[in-house]
Amino acid sequence: MSIHKLSLCELQKKFSAGEVSAAEIVRAYALRIGQVEPKVKAFVTQVKDAASAQAEALDRHLKGWRKTKPLTGMPLAIKDNLCTEGVATTCSSRMLQHFVPPYDATVVARLREQDYILLGKTNLDEFAMGSSTENSAFGPSRNPWDLHRVPGGSSGGSAAAVAADECVAALGSDTGGSIRQPAAFCGVVGLKPTYGRVSRYGLVAFASSLDQIGPITKDVRDAAFLLNAIAGHDPMDSTSADRPVPDYMKALAKKDLKKVRVGVPREFFAEGLDPDVAHAVTAAIEELKQLGAEIKEIQLPRTDAAVAVYYVLATAEASSNLARFDGVKFGLRAKETKDLLDLYMKTRQEGFGPEVKRRIMLGTYVLSAGYYDAYYGKAQAVRTLVCQDFAAAFKEVDVIVTPATPTPAFKLGEKSEDPLQMYLSDIFTISVNLAGLPAIALPCGVSRGGLPIGMQLIGRAFEEETILRAAHAYEQATQWHLRKPVIR
Repeated sequence: MSIHKLSLCELQKKFSAGEVSAAEIVRAYALRIGQVEPKVKAFVTQVKDAASAQAEALDRHLKGWRKTKPLTGMPLAIKDNLCTEGVATTCSSRMLQHFVPPYDATVVARLREQDYILLGKTNLDEFAMGSSTENSAFGPSRNPWDLHRVPGGSSGGSAAAVAADECVAALGSDTGGSIRQPAAFCGVVGLKPTYGRVSRYGLVAFASSLDQIGPITKDVRDAAFLLNAIAGHDPMDSTSADRPVPDYMKALAKKDLKKVRVGVPREFFAEGLDPDVAHAVTAAIEELKQLGAEIKEIQLPRTDAAVAVYYVLATAEASSNLARFDGVKFGLRAKETKDLLDLYMKTRQEGFGPEVKRRIMLGTYVLSAGYYDAYYGKAQAVRTLVCQDFAAAFKEVDVIVTPATPTPAFKLGEKSEDPLQMYLSDIFTISVNLAGLPAIALPCGVSRGGLPIGMQLIGRAFEEETILRAAHAYEQATQWHLRKPVIR
């Protein structure tokens, strides 16, 4: 089998056994990227020369000694809103087009400690604001299954790169579904950990109370493997949870779901759900039952309020976080300005794209003196009710299963002129971020048009092992994760 087709765990096993060298791995992926990247456009920045040099240095160091760290020599891609020392971090924005961080994000530092190999930084919606990567200042990425369709967003570049075998795995960030939705669109696995499980230090903030970093991989085992490497407390992040991190690979040992209670919320199977998605997820629920799970219908009554709550809170936090981009400290600085106010205004006008400006304006409005209580305060109150809904549900069940997206991947440009329709692409994932819970998206079928369909498994806070176990058991009983796109 070609090196680029191997999963992370398969490649790691071959590398640690000395069956393949780091240089061979990098050459294989460089060749693959050269073949498909002009069509997929998953990367903003590539670092082929640095990757080759690092691989050769690793091989020299390991000659005759194969005891390696878990991710040594593994070729990964990193979403371009995670800081990488010495490598540009643009957030797919003109505002940060030439910004080179002097430090690594904590997750990147942890990968570097294990001698991973960085292949490049992946495309995203500008400042992670979007559901299609069409908001990138450098152009959209494309879905490897159909180059006329979006790969999802905001981590669309990472999902497309993994699906197209341009990297063995990738990191993304998830504010309202930005790992899970593109994973579902591209037929790969996307894991959003519990809020606080993975450090956010070095992630360029969109909405600080919602953002979380997680892996995008070829299968569930790889997701558990990569989560082992990045999870854990970080004193540099005040929201990082100081809790023990289990070995997530051990959670995959059980092949059945006996004594696992799976909840099916009726609110997620209402009007507007694509028939192909409904059929695939219903069949997946039946498969979970065959694996021994107890299926139980539950209610999450505030689901219909989640989108409204999210876009009040997320835009409010975005308007605050993006205030730092003023042309003074770092990033773009407008030229030929009259005074300081003119510098601020022109820099932000030139540096930010339409969607970012829209969200800044919405956020500034809901935080303004006359509307704070009516919008932001009320949204926080409803967020508490959403959390209570999940808490009540998890008294009855261990895992909640839902569709990951209401439709398969949509066509490029189909929703770009209708922001509301674009926002509804994340309707099934948003409430998970509001509640800070872990969730995983994985393939569970294909549409009549041959596009991947994903289901979502949601767990209790800090119980990633449970959703990984359920996802892995389902994956081992089916073949959906083995399907690969043919890129024409």
